[in-house]
Amino acid sequence: MPYTLYIGNKNYSSWSMRPWVVMKHFDIQFEEKLVRFDSFAADSIFKQTIVPLNQYGTVPVLVDNDLIVTDTLAICEYLADKHPDLPLWPTNINQRTQARILVAKMYSGYQHIRHHFPMNIEASFPEIGQIVLRDHPEVKKERQLLDQSLSTALQKSEGDYLFGQFSIADAFYAPMCLRLKNFNIPTSETLERYIHTVCQTKGVQDWISDALLEKDFIPMDEPYRFSR
Repeated sequence: MPYTLYIGNKNYSSWSMRPWVVMKHFDIQFEEKLVRFDSFAADSIFKQTIVPLNQYGTVPVLVDNDLIVTDTLAICEYLADKHPDLPLWPTNINQRTQARILVAKMYSGYQHIRHHFPMNIEASFPEIGQIVLRDHPEVKKERQLLDQSLSTALQKSEGDYLFGQFSIADAFYAPMCLRLKNFNIPTSETLERYIHTVCQTKGVQDWISDALLEKDFIPMDEPYRFSR
């Protein structure tokens, strides 16, 4: 019996994107349950669907028979444990440790970038990107730290991804790549090439294609627009 993965809108849900892309890339079979963000009120269809699975009312949620896994990183770690034959993490222990460090930083860090540059796959906001960089030095500092961190890994890599071949680490940074791209944020040449590589990766391409078909408009996720 395949896994079931509950996700939110592909245009907006960066946390849903990460395990979905991992499962697609490594050909781990699953049934997708997309629960649109109608609202986050207690009586919304979204909350009524997700809360019975996850008391915190958030996605993604992975269901494997009678086991429910309710956190993006926990889902990816669970899949890595369940499929030791697949290189979800780098096989080299030193690289695997560095990959986990980068994932932990993405998981809990870059709060200013994530606040000012919400994921919105179908939109392009180059003018907003420049205004934010001009007016918010904390965003500019995070962008520099991000660029330095990823460029250091990429310069040591023996492939096009952070640790040679695509791994959980790349899936965790895929939404960030889309943010930087759609807000037209300047980066180093090394990071720019990586962003292009990630955006052309098949699992990411599949997610983007689906996101562009949604046509939903969630005002709370689009602070720079009053309508589409």
